[in-house]
Amino acid sequence: MLTHLGTQTLETPRLILRRALPEDAQAMFDNWASDPEVTKFLTWPTYNTVDTAHRILASWIAEYEKPDYYQWMIEFKELGQPIGTISVVEHDDRVEKGEIGYCIGRAWWHRGIMTEALNAVIGFLFDRVGMNRIEARHDVNNPHSGGVMVKCAMRFEGVSRASGRNNQGICDIAQYAVLRSDWKRDRELSRL
Repeated sequence: MLTHLGTQTLETPRLILRRALPEDAQAMFDNWASDPEVTKFLTWPTYNTVDTAHRILASWIAEYEKPDYYQWMIEFKELGQPIGTISVVEHDDRVEKGEIGYCIGRAWWHRGIMTEALNAVIGFLFDRVGMNRIEARHDVNNPHSGGVMVKCAMRFEGVSRASGRNNQGICDIAQYAVLRSDWKRDRELSRL
């Protein structure tokens, strides 16, 4: 049985994962949403104006009253502003699973920041919400995203051919997942 808690603030050594605020629009636009390299493998188009960021943030903020809504801004403490997002893009309470989606600005790629954010969200969803399975997917042409998943103890489960669509068109999708039992075992082993 899941205990939905909504988007709670999570903190890691370098990050604050928090709810979106209206004043995040300019940072969202500047730091990731207007960059076609960031949105290349995503399902939403590159933002052309900051007005798009304002509209998206307003829609997220309206959803925060729902206890099963999970949408975080990834704030880099050193910068003091958001540099990306991470969210539960879909969940199925019947089987206690959630699917995670994320993106981060290009200036922060390859620094372990998304791994840090994803680990925090996985821990929250397993330990506090009670999910049993966390999954994530990526276009096979974006292997760095899969690298983040592997670093977070997610296991590669296979490729679904021509099963997704993003800004590149129809694509093959690689699927990864971690179960709560695997997560707990790996955490216990890392303490030894």
